[in-house]
Amino acid sequence: MPDHRFELYDLRVEVVAPEGAVIQCNARVGDWFEVRGELLHFPPGQGFSMYSLAALLPLLPAKQRATHPNDWMSTDAEVACPDPHCPTRFRITRLGKRSFRHAETTAVPLPPADQP
Repeated sequence: MPDHRFELYDLRVEVVAPEGAVIQCNARVGDWFEVRGELLHFPPGQGFSMYSLAALLPLLPAKQRATHPNDWMSTDAEVACPDPHCPTRFRITRLGKRSFRHAETTAVPLPPADQP
């Protein structure tokens, strides 16, 4: 019986900015969080702007998946802060891969192997 595994990348999102930049989103250069599966992990005592997080969230599931080497999702690693006056960027780095089983992530069964 197949185990219906799939893999996702763990991600690290880190705040980067030009030297001496005035940051508007209350972040600090070097602040970070990690994505492991569907969970966000923040270091103790560190906050993160909900507006910055809202800008990042739609990209994270795509960044977790394997993509073609020429796809911009594979090559582009930095996302601009949503505040147009803030020079901050958020660098998304793919870390190691984590394995999941379909049945452990959804209640929807896979179709039988002989059906498309």
